[in-house]
Amino acid sequence: MPTTTSVTFLSAAGSATGHLARPGKGGSGIIVLQEWWGLVPHIKDVAGRFAAQGYLAIAPDLYHGKSTVEAAEAEHLMKGLDWTRAAQEIAGAVRYLRETEGATRVGVVGFCMGGALTIIAATQPGTDAYVAFYGFPPAGAAPLDKITAPGLLFFGQEEPFFSVPEAKAFAESQRKRGREAEVIVYPGAGHAFFNNERPDAYRRDAANDAWRRTLDHFGRHLRAD
Repeated sequence: MPTTTSVTFLSAAGSATGHLARPGKGGSGIIVLQEWWGLVPHIKDVAGRFAAQGYLAIAPDLYHGKSTVEAAEAEHLMKGLDWTRAAQEIAGAVRYLRETEGATRVGVVGFCMGGALTIIAATQPGTDAYVAFYGFPPAGAAPLDKITAPGLLFFGQEEPFFSVPEAKAFAESQRKRGREAEVIVYPGAGHAFFNNERPDAYRRDAANDAWRRTLDHFGRHLRAD
């Protein structure tokens, strides 16, 4: 049975903390990156879902103890985020899974703000595969041409915050370089369609299909011989 605990790990930005879900046994790891709400129960639950599939899953606390259910406060927290520090803490979490927990391969998955950070994390060493849910970094935020890991990006058709055309152009450029990247867009879905704790946004069919594809993607790239 999976177990959960709070952990502290080192990064280039200093000490960081996170929520760790351990499976009964497992050899691959996944970093789970928060939405703009912070390290809320939904993100911890997603980490637990991965642990139930046999992955070591850690959700770094990028807001350092702060979280909210109010959109205005979430926007304030996101605008105050030091993205360089966040990227360093994500890299620290990758090293923690490898060096302390013994993960042989590590993937990154994120939602909304965390989806954009997932793409940024994929430019750094140590990421073997990535999946980004309804998030993409602004132009110039990271050297995307450095990404070699295979990726999967999900959006709802009614995405108001991030540029789906830019994500599609990125995926096409990756494929031209011989690198795996695919964008899936779900008709009738909008932003945060995977978040089952938000009935206004949640779309069960899209969420279930995206989860199936995510597990398949990580299964092929994190558990392959």
